[in-house]
Amino acid sequence: MAKHKQRKPIPRFESEAEGRAFWETHDTTPYVDWSEARVGIFPNLKPSTETISLRLPASLLAGLKILANKHDVPYQSLLKVFLADRVAHELGRQAVQRPRKRIQPIGRRAARG
Repeated sequence: MAKHKQRKPIPRFESEAEGRAFWETHDTTPYVDWSEARVGIFPNLKPSTETISLRLPASLLAGLKILANKHDVPYQSLLKVFLADRVAHELGRQAVQRPRKRIQPIGRRAARG
């Protein structure tokens, strides 16, 4: 019969920042038996966002607004899609966040009737 290794108790943290700092510097192996882990599903979790100020040439912003209008989405949403796709491409992975409305690439759009 296999003996289960005694796990260390997970410390209590006063804040999320304290917990984050702890786990950034400690291995989880002595604390968690990952063989018993289950996939968590969080359907109502909204990604945190940060407001930034971004200066764009007027012509670039105008072009973005034209494209957004063609796709019937807000230009900020379209900009987020473009940025997410490019960042994912540069990092070698698939983009994960999309706006609610599906945006099809220009030239592949279904004909409107």
